Amino acid sequence: MGNTPLMLGVSGMRGIVGESLTPEVATRYAAAFGAWVRVRSGLVPHVVIGRDGRAGGEAIHAAAIKGLLRAGCAVTDIGVATTPTIGVMVDALDAHAGMVVTASHNPAEWNGLKALVRGARGAAVDACAPSAEDAASLIERFRGTEAPVGGSGTTQKNTDAAGTHVRRVAAASEALFAHSRLRPPLGLHAVIDSANASGAAIAQPFLREWCRSVTQLHGDGSGVFPHPPEPTRENLSGAGGLCDAVPGLKSDVGFAQDPDADRLAIIDENGRYIGEEYTLALAAWSVLSATTPSVSLADSRDTSPAGAGEDGPVLCANLSTSRMIDDIAQKFGARVVRTPVGEANVVEAMKREGAVLGGEGNGGVIWPAVTYVRDSLGSMALVLALMARTGKKVSELVAEIDALSGGGYAIEKRKAPIANKAAANPACNAVADAWPNERYDRQDGLRVDWDNAPHGGGAAWLHVRASNTEPVMRLICESGSPEQARSILDDAERAIAGS
Repeated sequence: MGNTPLMLGVSGMRGIVGESLTPEVATRYAAAFGAWVRVRSGLVPHVVIGRDGRAGGEAIHAAAIKGLLRAGCAVTDIGVATTPTIGVMVDALDAHAGMVVTASHNPAEWNGLKALVRGARGAAVDACAPSAEDAASLIERFRGTEAPVGGSGTTQKNTDAAGTHVRRVAAASEALFAHSRLRPPLGLHAVIDSANASGAAIAQPFLREWCRSVTQLHGDGSGVFPHPPEPTRENLSGAGGLCDAVPGLKSDVGFAQDPDADRLAIIDENGRYIGEEYTLALAAWSVLSATTPSVSLADSRDTSPAGAGEDGPVLCANLSTSRMIDDIAQKFGARVVRTPVGEANVVEAMKREGAVLGGEGNGGVIWPAVTYVRDSLGSMALVLALMARTGKKVSELVAEIDALSGGGYAIEKRKAPIANKAAANPACNAVADAWPNERYDRQDGLRVDWDNAPHGGGAAWLHVRASNTEPVMRLICESGSPEQARSILDDAERAIAGS
């Protein structure tokens, strides 16, 4: 652990507290960020800051504020808050940028600083993750010796951030579902696991507005994680955990947030972890069906509205996200735009295309009516609305989605060693040579799409790309069965080994 480096990238900075990440490092990074925002905007930067609530985060939070003040920023401190809440507040306060003290789903010994930005020179563009180009510019300033510009800044506190976020979701929901007579509270019982972190302060009051009753697990706000904080099947399936609590309490649905509450995992009424890929799929179904309620996923006919296609609504997702969003979009005459992996890439495409929804298969849904940041609150609202409007249980909704593929969506992931990142292109070329007659997307490594895939037929896709942190290729395949996906991955690994 002592050799763990400081990780710098489009998601900001992460490290082990007391080792690669110290208060001094946090101050220097925040000062570099403040100076970078000042140069970019041409104005005295107004920066909103908050932290994910993990235990021990106070020192990094204070150090980051010190750095922003050193760069001459006007700082609004909202304390413990979710990442999407900070995005909402940057927009609500017309600030230039946001900074989140978080290591997302990393274990407790980690922390970091995540940046959110708006348009340069005061442009009225909603807050979002920085582009790869902006992130590289920020990292260059942090690594350089250039002193911060600006001098002494100012700080103030804001205590209504959670309320602002909840009201923003309520307003977006009311606008979307205006014609469906959907009015919370809904006759549903939900259980929420907030990992004792930032989601705890906002999820329960939010859900109380939406549900008949709510049970909060791990919501004491202590920042001490009750289980590994990533909302995966393994971490939520322990004795007495969320997967036990939902059926034990006869609840309709279980929700799990990660520490900064930008991702959402869902448990069905039987206590089954349905997988984070379904979060985006259910949210997409909810948004599209709100404006086209006559369309049914269960109808085997082509039910897409007349005039759909290029003129229909747009969804955005990265290349490694399940094709269930494509199958849902087709039912509603919508179009899916694929992007390289990374939240900033998805957001860039959403803004360019005017997308109604976007996200990634890790449970991160971006609902632009609320914020251009992945947001577990908006995700919960969309899923609860879909349940209420259809009158269906989570398991029934999942079964309807699975039926679109003729049997389900099986995703398998692997890593294949490569000598270095320079070997990624030959590896991708070798995979392309293995299937020379299929559809390709080379935005980010290589994605291959089949209408009639090897080892069983049916639709499938394979995405291979170089890791940004390890000398490996990341391989992900989705097909109709785990066995078929594993066989395709075997073929891809053999191709890469021979490249």
